[in-house]
Amino acid sequence: MIAVELRKLFRRPRTWATIAVLNALPVLVAVLLVLTDLAPRPGEGPPFLSAVLTNGALYPLAALAIVLPLFLPIAVAVVAGDSVAGEAQAGTLRYLLARPAGRTRLLVAKLVAVLAFVLVTVVVVAAVGYLVGTTLFDAQPVAGTSVSGTSLTPEELAVRTVLAIGYVAVSMLGVAAFALFFSTLTDSPLGATMGALVVLVTSSLLFTLDAASPIAPYLPTRYWLAFVDFFRDPVLWRDITRGIALQGVYVGVLLAAAWANFTTKDITS
Repeated sequence: MIAVELRKLFRRPRTWATIAVLNALPVLVAVLLVLTDLAPRPGEGPPFLSAVLTNGALYPLAALAIVLPLFLPIAVAVVAGDSVAGEAQAGTLRYLLARPAGRTRLLVAKLVAVLAFVLVTVVVVAAVGYLVGTTLFDAQPVAGTSVSGTSLTPEELAVRTVLAIGYVAVSMLGVAAFALFFSTLTDSPLGATMGALVVLVTSSLLFTLDAASPIAPYLPTRYWLAFVDFFRDPVLWRDITRGIALQGVYVGVLLAAAWANFTTKDITS
């Protein structure tokens, strides 16, 4: 069943259209940087964007930072929100459950498909960012590219970039868990998607309010940009580990709630 769900997801033109649209913004930003030769000053704008004019090899990180606050969560929420609710809306969910597969196995297959989409999407954004960055900008030998201002060898940059990609993927698992949970509550994919996005927008807004500072460490979007800490010298693990732990809690609780709801609800569509 997992293989069926993976084929269904990646054979849909809209899946690849979503990924293509997601990559359009980093490509547009790169083109504008080339045409204007102007980048934000260090500390302003998305992380690493100010450094890509001198080293295009850093553009995968800038591309992830560009899409991470809004466009990447939307793409993940759309796919995860459609996973169960889409079947219910199309009237195919009860037919899927008529097989001897069972509800738990179906939910696991949907979850694996969503996880695959998250990983593929993040890797594609980083890969496209690398191709665009090295094509449009000079890919200089790595020097002085850490956030702390020290030098990184090409091997160190490669390893830290892979770790950053993995961290962004883990951050998006929280988005997927919210959307999948809401997808088991409704027959509307749009409703499930909007439910997840409302949670994330609310989290982002609360994070900017001083009055919400007591709950700020527990907001789902709190540590999304902590992947920048991989490029400090030495690596600052505090926010990275907190971000992974926080997403782990959200994913565990929401998936358990999704399973409890899906395995006990009446399926009528």
